Amino acid sequence: MSASFSLSVLYTVALASKAGRVWCFGEDFASTMTWHLKALGLLLAVLGQTIAVELTFELPDNAKECFHEVIQKDTTSTLEFQVVTGGQYDVDVTLTDPKKNVLYKQIKKQYDSHTWKAEMTGEYIACFSNEFSTFSHKLVYIDFQVGDEEPLPGMDTHIGAMTQMESSAQEVHENLNAVIDYQTHHRLRETQGRKRAEDLNERVMIWSIFVTVAIFAVGFGQVVVLKSFFAEKRPSQMYAGY
Repeated sequence: MSASFSLSVLYTVALASKAGRVWCFGEDFASTMTWHLKALGLLLAVLGQTIAVELTFELPDNAKECFHEVIQKDTTSTLEFQVVTGGQYDVDVTLTDPKKNVLYKQIKKQYDSHTWKAEMTGEYIACFSNEFSTFSHKLVYIDFQVGDEEPLPGMDTHIGAMTQMESSAQEVHENLNAVIDYQTHHRLRETQGRKRAEDLNERVMIWSIFVTVAIFAVGFGQVVVLKSFFAEKRPSQMYAGY
């Protein structure tokens, strides 16, 4: 995945933490701009440690988007995707290794998750295609995870059994990760449901307009026909055909 995506994700997380005056930056900054500059400097320093990217992108009709990620050998990675809106909620997915061998391929798939272990170091490419669609734009969510999650600070060098405080911190960390995953998928389902509701509302509106026009047309026609039944005809009109 490109560095710009990773930086945007990390910077968003850091800005979200600012509301509580996060412990890693302190509370003695003179201004918001100073805090932003320090946060950006820290994010640039840890950018190389980013191992997961989540993003949502628009896939136009007759288009194809590919994402590149350099993965080291024997690293376990996971690619998860879901079509949020558009058409029949389907997309073509292809995952290839540095030698262009196809590791994973799906045709018109709505959602799926694929985990694999890299057999070689190199650039792996995940492509999403909407070339089979001629007018439907798609909104696709992807989660590209490379390697295992980094342990909590101090846990990687810990020797011996963890204390009760450390065990509690680890459990809270895992529960928060689970909450983030649940929230992400609930937001996706909410967006999908809203889009379907908007499409249904649009169809109902169009059908209502059509029915209204039809009722007025039929009513006007009935009035004209009934009026012709009770219209008084002159003798010259009655014998005009003779």
